[in-house]
Amino acid sequence: MVTQLRVTTAGESHGPAEVCVVEGIPAGLALRSADVDMELSRRRKGYGRGARMAIEGDACRFLSGVRQGRTLGSPICILVENQDHVNWLDVMSAEPAPAQADRGAPVTVPRPGHADLPGMAKYATSDIRDVLERASARETVGRVAAGAVCKRFLAEVGVSVRARVIRIGDIAVATNGSLVDPQAIDWDAVEVSSLGCDDVAVSERMRAAVDVARERGESLGGIFEVWCWGMCPGLGGYASMADRLSGRLLGALGSIPAIKGVELGAGFENASKSGSEVHDPLELRTDGAGSWIARKTNRAAGLEGGMTTGMPIVLRAAMKPIPTLTTPLPSVDTTTMKPTPAHVERSDITAVPAARVVGEAMAAQVLASAYLEKFGGDSVPEFLANVRSYAAVLEERGLWRRS
Repeated sequence: MVTQLRVTTAGESHGPAEVCVVEGIPAGLALRSADVDMELSRRRKGYGRGARMAIEGDACRFLSGVRQGRTLGSPICILVENQDHVNWLDVMSAEPAPAQADRGAPVTVPRPGHADLPGMAKYATSDIRDVLERASARETVGRVAAGAVCKRFLAEVGVSVRARVIRIGDIAVATNGSLVDPQAIDWDAVEVSSLGCDDVAVSERMRAAVDVARERGESLGGIFEVWCWGMCPGLGGYASMADRLSGRLLGALGSIPAIKGVELGAGFENASKSGSEVHDPLELRTDGAGSWIARKTNRAAGLEGGMTTGMPIVLRAAMKPIPTLTTPLPSVDTTTMKPTPAHVERSDITAVPAARVVGEAMAAQVLASAYLEKFGGDSVPEFLANVRSYAAVLEERGLWRRS
């Protein structure tokens, strides 16, 4: 049986909790709640976030799958309580609320750009609250928790996944186009920045743009860039559509709320160039231990034919401005069918810094699954033995050398 990672999330924005279940992680992986809490804390930060982040502590609890700091090989269930739920007990009650309770007025005015109107049509509801509670980006708490588990698993084979913000609105970082060396990016500066950007001067300009948007009742989108490195070649496949790791990674990032475009490396820019400018020449390298085939460049962004090449995978995702505006756009009341300003929910000015953390989580889930599919193993030692055996064969054949 092919071992495959499965992730399920559950929970509404103002419900009791966000929950995720991660299936497929082998037994024996060292895992602490602090590993998950660190990622949840990173998601919660970012200049331009709304008041909700001051309410939520986002501390996780393992409900199953972990004992004495190690995974058991059984499904890992993680719960993160919504602290704001106490203010929504009647509105979000699972049981029918008594007539005298404050159940809240139904939300009947959809917000342009949100899931509101199509969700009303799909689920035959007249109260948009039934839609917006799950469609909310609060759902990504579960994704980030699952991603933390996957990052911890990938660390066992030397794989890192990091992301940075390269654009907020019309303020962008100048990139040199090289996708070879992830350590050329100051990742410590990324974490220090309130916007997840490694360029201090650009970060300050981004903050100023967020301030202007706040004053105008606007929101801002942007672009984040995800780097994954340390993978061996040959993960993924081409035998079927579902095997292609490129499609899986692009789809995973595209599933994040408000993401409207994803590319591998300079994918869209490369479409306007000739083949000799885009593809990576192969060369033979030799040292005292032997010879191997390598690439000087990484224009393929780490993937060829739907498989890893051994070079860093670099993805970029474009996030649209958040659709909830404090100065709302025109809409229509679905009960009276009369024009009216759109409904306003508490929201962020920009969530690109948080989205980069979600992007890391999604990429980590895809890569962890790819490793499990190829190497299997019911325990971490068995999994690692399989990885080492494969790597040794590649090095013996001169097809790869871990840097």
